[in-house]
Amino acid sequence: MYVRRASEVGGRDSSRSADWAPAGRGPGVPATSSGILSGSTGMSAGSTEIRAGSTGMGGSARPRRLRGVKPFLLLGIRGEDAAADNEYESFLGFTGLDESLLQRIRLEQRPLGPLRLDDWSGILLVGGPFNASDEDSVKSAVQRRVEDELAHLLDDVVGRDFPFLGACYGIGIVGTHEGGTVDRTYSEPIGRTWVRLTPEGCADPLLADLPEEFEAFVGHKEAIAGLPPHAVHLASSPDCPVQAFRVGTNVYATQFHPELDIGGLCTRIDVYKHAGYFEPHLAESIKDMARQGKVFEPPKILQRFVQRYARA
Repeated sequence: MYVRRASEVGGRDSSRSADWAPAGRGPGVPATSSGILSGSTGMSAGSTEIRAGSTGMGGSARPRRLRGVKPFLLLGIRGEDAAADNEYESFLGFTGLDESLLQRIRLEQRPLGPLRLDDWSGILLVGGPFNASDEDSVKSAVQRRVEDELAHLLDDVVGRDFPFLGACYGIGIVGTHEGGTVDRTYSEPIGRTWVRLTPEGCADPLLADLPEEFEAFVGHKEAIAGLPPHAVHLASSPDCPVQAFRVGTNVYATQFHPELDIGGLCTRIDVYKHAGYFEPHLAESIKDMARQGKVFEPPKILQRFVQRYARA
């Protein structure tokens, strides 16, 4: 049974208006990522205008590191509560935000509805069950609804160059929206890979805390096969040429998962054991392989995103 968390956005109206101005200097990096898929079932809900509300901590004991700023919005599409909640906890932990400052909407559960960008510091789009490159004939009604909503949202986000970070599913959504090619040419199995920043990536302010090469967790069926013509290529891996890119100054997407640590990866391996990513009997060996790596750098992107874009 799905239990609504205190931090999940409903129709509550506590609107605040302010012109967005980027914190920090220099161009930002759009990261595109696609990761472990999850099944989902749609649940209809009324379409109401979403405003950032003061919803409280929701029982979280996590220390609040920011005060007096507008919240960030996390958009999820994972249908399995175990994976969705672990993902949310990972973003809370690595950003240092509490549940009032990182509010979540599970798009597989309800429509997005109209969204006022002026009510938020930035938007995070995370991974889930959909492949943007699938034919419309095989997409569920929920997926078609979600992708239509996200396309309209990105019209506004890209048009205003509003802070946005897409991880996993974001590669297909941002890449497709901006005219890139997304297909299954460069899929990667669940596990870890070495990511190398391009010269533009090394100079990008969102990736400034990362070394030129670092390990990251991946697991995706589709990826960018051709960058949008105006995108800035930020990172690659041996089997996937586009691990991150930026559109404009503040719209990012990553192919790898900046929110995943070994605990989170093991949770997803258990949840998606029968989702076609690997033979189920290999689950424990994949976990063992993942534990041998040193995946410490990617969460710095989330910390930097919050530091750069949090605004009053």
